[in-house]
Amino acid sequence: MAFRYTVGGIGVVVLAFGGFLLVREPEPWRIALWLVGGVLVHDGLIAPLVIAVGALCAAAGLRLRGVPRAALVVAGSLTVIALPPLLRPGGVANASVLPLDYPRNWLLAMVAIGVLTAGYAGARAWGRRRAARQR
Repeated sequence: MAFRYTVGGIGVVVLAFGGFLLVREPEPWRIALWLVGGVLVHDGLIAPLVIAVGALCAAAGLRLRGVPRAALVVAGSLTVIALPPLLRPGGVANASVLPLDYPRNWLLAMVAIGVLTAGYAGARAWGRRRAARQR
């Protein structure tokens, strides 16, 4: 029980320090807007999508319900992290600030997540069929 109180106390101290730093910012409302936006994207988009996919997989009788849900969690988290460079306005004055093609790289990451998810699900299904045949 003491460990929980210690971790909770550390969390409160870190939260207070973050609030102190937020108040010292020249425009704290911009940071607060991103924080609220992150919660809204998670609670309004990512979580319902993951729950819906899990429910559809269960209704279809799929055994690997966790695989597509895990892929959606990874893809959603990566998308939320990539939003600032993806939503940046046009070109930048300094080419070294955001030097890469972020939309293309994000799309490649999404394709990689999809391919790896399909490959893993396929390998698991193949292994189960093979084990069933050997019995």
